[in-house]
Amino acid sequence: MDKRNAGDTEPYLVIRNITKTFGELVALNDISLAVHEGEFVCLLGPSGCGKTTLLRIIAGLEQQNVGQIFQAGKDISRLPPRNRDFGIVFQSYALFPNLTAAENIAYGLENRKVPKKAVDEKVTELLNLIGLPDVGKKYPAQLSGGQQQRVALARALATSPGLLLLDEPLSALDARVRISLRLEIKHLQEQLGVTTVFVTHDQEEALVMADRIVVMNQGTIEQVGTPEQIYRSPASPYVADFVGMMNFIPVETMDTLDKVKLGSLMLRCFLPEDFKPGRPATVAIRPEEIRLVAENGPGPNTLKVTVSELEFLGSFCRLTCKLHQEDRTSLVVEVSDNRMRELSLDIGHDLCLYLPPELIRVYPEQVAI
Repeated sequence: MDKRNAGDTEPYLVIRNITKTFGELVALNDISLAVHEGEFVCLLGPSGCGKTTLLRIIAGLEQQNVGQIFQAGKDISRLPPRNRDFGIVFQSYALFPNLTAAENIAYGLENRKVPKKAVDEKVTELLNLIGLPDVGKKYPAQLSGGQQQRVALARALATSPGLLLLDEPLSALDARVRISLRLEIKHLQEQLGVTTVFVTHDQEEALVMADRIVVMNQGTIEQVGTPEQIYRSPASPYVADFVGMMNFIPVETMDTLDKVKLGSLMLRCFLPEDFKPGRPATVAIRPEEIRLVAENGPGPNTLKVTVSELEFLGSFCRLTCKLHQEDRTSLVVEVSDNRMRELSLDIGHDLCLYLPPELIRVYPEQVAI
């Protein structure tokens, strides 16, 4: 199935008006979401936003106070975990230490009384699929963290579940292994076509792996969209700040929908038609969208600044720049290392920055991020 046209089909997983409380704490507040067959959906947000609670409710490991869950058209809202069709992988691997890798993978199949020959064939197939054909006789303690997580993934897939649930499966791994394994998981998911819900607090993981991202905040959904939509068109300052880096600048709107006022400066941008003029607002632009230009650069959105801080980050540098006209306002700009060397940029240097009007987002309130 072409996941780009998933909206033309009935959703495989439907979450409808889910609310969950723990005493006075509202962990989830009226959450609704539809996931299509074969889709890879990431629940993204900080600790405590409700993403793991939602995953556990889908699995039946927690019970919602209100709401329903449907999988393949079947109401599973009150079914115990053993009667639901899913495989799950946790952050902590959760492998049985007294069983070999092959025995861990075979565990669910043996519980279902699958014939031994079929179990052995499936285990061999999965070990090959995860790229570890020779570790079947090894115990978890003899495997690296990345290998253990691959075995945990194979175990979750052994019973051919309709739904794969992944709860921060990469967060315990070191950075290099994490980057490698996230691509392996994505390729494996695409190869098998299994519908997947992945919980993470890592925005980069979500952007790389997801077909769609669900950004969560304090038990609610802030925005649902493709990685490109979430990054390029964040629906709120919260999403803009949580996914990627963003400059936020307080401004005043005017009696026009194509300009805002930053102190004594005018910035061209495009405001929604329902925007009320004359009120405080916030404009936002990403550091990599700001351009270094000559002093007589294009248009009214050219700002004179001085470099006040410099962070070397390998292939690029992150500059903090103070506006000449508005000394309380700073902008963060990302510049390639080649461009840095070409211009011999350093702290104290004066620059001209151009803010493309079409890349400026405008939010109808002043926010402090």
